[in-house]
Amino acid sequence: MSSRPSRHFKSETQSKPKMGISNLFSFLVPKNGLFFDLFAEDTANLLEQANEFNKLFATSDKTEQLAIIRRVKELENKGDEITHKIFLELSANFITPFDREDIHELATCIDDIADYIQGTASRIELYKVDEFSKTMELLSEVLVKQVNEIDAAVKDMRNMRNAGRVREAIVRINSLENHADDLFDEAIARLFADEVPALELIKMKEVLSNLETATDKCEDVANVLESILVKNS
Repeated sequence: MSSRPSRHFKSETQSKPKMGISNLFSFLVPKNGLFFDLFAEDTANLLEQANEFNKLFATSDKTEQLAIIRRVKELENKGDEITHKIFLELSANFITPFDREDIHELATCIDDIADYIQGTASRIELYKVDEFSKTMELLSEVLVKQVNEIDAAVKDMRNMRNAGRVREAIVRINSLENHADDLFDEAIARLFADEVPALELIKMKEVLSNLETATDKCEDVANVLESILVKNS
């Protein structure tokens, strides 16, 4: 009698699906989704901070403005704590959902945005900025839109099947950053054209520069997200 396996058995063996890269990736990712949870917490906190900062431009009450600035600082401190947790988990876990360098870079870039938002609020307080320009308000609104996109994109990173939505968010973040550059350049040009007194010019330029840099940092987050997508596509 022949010892060859039956055709039926051979057919079943051939029909078994191979484990592709995406399946292997899913198998290796920690099932508790710890890093995704921490990043979701981090971007939600950042969004709350950006929205809180934006409230500054809706009131002229100094007491209320100081309360907003304190809240912005508290949220920045909370963001620091979340970033620290991410770094601790990074050092304690061998298996991560994507490259360790990208996790570190993403956490750092998110933290940078929070730092610049808080830094802008602090300068408004320290420099005793009494009046806000329209461009400050517009840059703050751009920043809120960018952080909204970051928050949504980071949450979508939990499932690589949402890569299309993440890429769309990246495009919008970059487009908003370009708009922020235009707003900043026009505002600085007006400051010099209007011959604003030197001290006032320095104050305004510092606040505007910090706000514009915060929008740049949002683009940095978008670049990290793009890098993660490329590596895991």
